[in-house]
Amino acid sequence: MPGGQGSPPPDRRSGQMACGEGGGWTEPTFLSPSSDSSSGENMRIEEVIGEICAVLDEKDALREEALRLTREIVRLSGDTVKAVHRRDFESAQKRLDEAGKRVEELRKKLARHPDLYYTGYVQSAHQEYVEASLLLHYVQGKPFPGPGELGIPEADYALGVGDFIGELRRYFLRLLIDGDVESAESVYRDMEDVYNALMELEYPKGLVNVRGKQDQARHITERTLEDLTRAKLSKALEEKLGKALSALAPQGSHGNED
Repeated sequence: MPGGQGSPPPDRRSGQMACGEGGGWTEPTFLSPSSDSSSGENMRIEEVIGEICAVLDEKDALREEALRLTREIVRLSGDTVKAVHRRDFESAQKRLDEAGKRVEELRKKLARHPDLYYTGYVQSAHQEYVEASLLLHYVQGKPFPGPGELGIPEADYALGVGDFIGELRRYFLRLLIDGDVESAESVYRDMEDVYNALMELEYPKGLVNVRGKQDQARHITERTLEDLTRAKLSKALEEKLGKALSALAPQGSHGNED
């Protein structure tokens, strides 16, 4: 009868009936894997979790170290850029060298942990380092270093090129402020070359998420062309006015003598 002594309770684990010794019904017993006579090597779940914790503890410590290194890379790269714009190239090179050491240290520490190496904060630090490296090499007239020479992934390098265009604009504006329109125009032409090269990167977002950098670079390049056009027109007007005043100066002097 259901619910009586003749109806065994269901086994909550297997869905089958469980019975005890001597015809009496008992609660089903759940065996741990370690008690299985056919697989004595099986681990208890506590041991599995213990191994996972050991791995995650190592990753957590490495992550903290990686965060420290990336902050230093960003800071030193920023110092490099500032020194370049001050034309203090000796200090810029020292700062860049220090940043490079930390980039190498970061790569070695995370060599066995690609899940940590290919993360946003590492990628951002690499971009800053690329930006500073390209700017210093540019103003010194040196060939640009590639990803292999800098020791960073190709995708991070490509994103750094997009940021480099922004620093070229800053360099361009400083030349305009100094009145050196010809040098500023040369920088703009180089910006165009960098922009055109950056636009060659037509790949899926999963490989290199460069579309945003390309759009930003196009906007910066267009603004720079507008600034250059106004500067050249202003300079041409000043030259014409200067010539006109020079031509009128003798006549004015002669009239004063009369």
